[in-house]
Amino acid sequence: MRKLLLATALSVCGLGAMVGGAHATIIGSAYFVSEAESQDAVIGFAHGAANATFSVPNGPISFTSAGGYSLGAFLASTPGEITLTGSAADLARDLDNGGGGTIIELMGLVSVVNGQTFTVEHDDGLQLLIGGLLVVDAPGPTSATTTTVTYTGPTGTFAFDLVYGECCGAPAVLATSLPLTNGTVPEPTPLALLSATLIAFGVARRRLRA
Repeated sequence: MRKLLLATALSVCGLGAMVGGAHATIIGSAYFVSEAESQDAVIGFAHGAANATFSVPNGPISFTSAGGYSLGAFLASTPGEITLTGSAADLARDLDNGGGGTIIELMGLVSVVNGQTFTVEHDDGLQLLIGGLLVVDAPGPTSATTTTVTYTGPTGTFAFDLVYGECCGAPAVLATSLPLTNGTVPEPTPLALLSATLIAFGVARRRLRA
């Protein structure tokens, strides 16, 4: 009896730890392209296989080339843990790609409220689609600029697609105050874990009496 109850408790606590340890990420891809292509940062582009893929934690993103103009340095500049895949040569390449440029795409989910205001800073072009609504449409090259956006679509959680084009030399900036996410599993509260454990105890006791 004691062994069964102990095993049940450990199983419930283990499940809680697994759920609590789940992390959500934003999924990204980076493409080295011609200068003309990098000056047309539009959603739905087709540039072949990505030169690098990456993921970053939930929340506002803040990429900057202040620490280096290479692809790897730029992508690693956002706060939090980042996972990068790509060849060492590609990650070491400058974002202007020897006279060309780089397209960066971020995809995931975002929860928004009608009337919500947020900012997007970019240098150079950028498009941002939330659900079926194009909320930022500035695909061409520009100096560092901050765009203030008031979201006018429905309230809820929707897929987002953000495409950023970097060209024409340093600096490079991509940041938003919008809390982007790729979906998450809620952290269980201690009370919820305790309740689940007690329920499991009750089930185990009833099975032994049957």
